[in-house]
Amino acid sequence: MISILIAMLGIILLAGLVVVYVAYPHRGEEVPNAPWVGDAMRKGVHLLPTLDNQGESRAAADAPEREKQHH
Repeated sequence: MISILIAMLGIILLAGLVVVYVAYPHRGEEVPNAPWVGDAMRKGVHLLPTLDNQGESRAAADAPEREKQHH
């Protein structure tokens, strides 16, 4: 019972962090009353790989290959 409660609290905390990130730092705004939270979130996001960065590099690498197949 306690493990389920701890897991649910962790899930709620993670969901809250995602909502705060999307509402403020992702749009380029400061988090009200806690600008350090936005700074920490931006640093964490820059350290992690994202799908956008990987997708663009893969698409650029595959472009010459696709052109060869069409000719």
